[in-house]
Amino acid sequence: MTNLFDNSPKKAGYSFPAEWAKHEATWLTWPHKKESWPGKIDTIYAPYCQFIKVVSEGEKVRINVNDEETKAFAISKLMEQDVNLDQIKFYFNPSNDAWCRDHGPAFLVNTSAESKKVIVDWGYNAWGNKYPPFEQDDLIPTLIAEHLDIPVFHPGIVMEGGSVEFNGSGTILTTTACLLNKNRNSHLTKEQIEEYLLECYGAEQVLWLGDGIVGDDTDGHIDDITRFVNEDTVLTVVERNPLDENYILLQENLAALREMRLLNGKPLNIVQLPMPSPVIHEDTRLPASYANFYISNAAVVVPTFRDVNDDEALEIIRSVFPDRKVIGIDSTDIIWGLGSFHCLSQQEPAV
Repeated sequence: MTNLFDNSPKKAGYSFPAEWAKHEATWLTWPHKKESWPGKIDTIYAPYCQFIKVVSEGEKVRINVNDEETKAFAISKLMEQDVNLDQIKFYFNPSNDAWCRDHGPAFLVNTSAESKKVIVDWGYNAWGNKYPPFEQDDLIPTLIAEHLDIPVFHPGIVMEGGSVEFNGSGTILTTTACLLNKNRNSHLTKEQIEEYLLECYGAEQVLWLGDGIVGDDTDGHIDDITRFVNEDTVLTVVERNPLDENYILLQENLAALREMRLLNGKPLNIVQLPMPSPVIHEDTRLPASYANFYISNAAVVVPTFRDVNDDEALEIIRSVFPDRKVIGIDSTDIIWGLGSFHCLSQQEPAV
């Protein structure tokens, strides 16, 4: 493995910034796959465009579309929500699905390098070959790099953006349930996966949690359970009902977080976030979580679920983001696709 990393992003001085670092843009892939929202896709465009409207108030929004017809449809939906189209730019990068956090580019920066920004193009297999086809999604990071004329690194293994969380100071947080799942990189050990993470994201340590929430078809993405909000503070979801199937696994994750230490030896500052009541659609429990928020320049956008816990969750998130607006947007229909605002977006840092 040493030879593979002779010219890694880390050795070239690049690192993946925290999400709260200033963005140049947010990348999205316009939703078009009806099977991801069976019988419901028409209902997601209003909240999706509301999300775009909030984000576009503080940065550019760059949207992958399949063709001119998709672009025209997107513009019509954006106009219905009074989105400022001057902040929107479309790119003809055909896709299979909408989950840009996972298939989109990982942007790393090095302000002293000739190319201040690079892309890491991980392999993508739709969460362990669950939802073929995904070949077009797998190509998107390199297509974006060609549009932007910036270098690309190809690690050659599967990795999804929603499976990793960053504090911007050398620490990555992830889960064993996802990254050690044999449907991704069965040929790699935990230690080898750690080396890929550190070398390709420019980090110094990997901290591991266990399982993700029930209903999460990604096999336990971190962005549904625990999120960094500054370099030493995490928001982590807990289930208050001891009879709920999420209760024990989230208590185990909470206990694990309490044992963790950052590079400077300090423990994590842990802020607990409630879970919404179970969101059920057609007898399926959906992975509804307030942790799937997105930190944009203009605001922190939080999924809400018409739930008794919505207001409390928003207040807790406001308490850890005192310098940013915190805006809740109804995600009840979007979550039927098994993801929300963080899953749908990928930040491009400003340099």
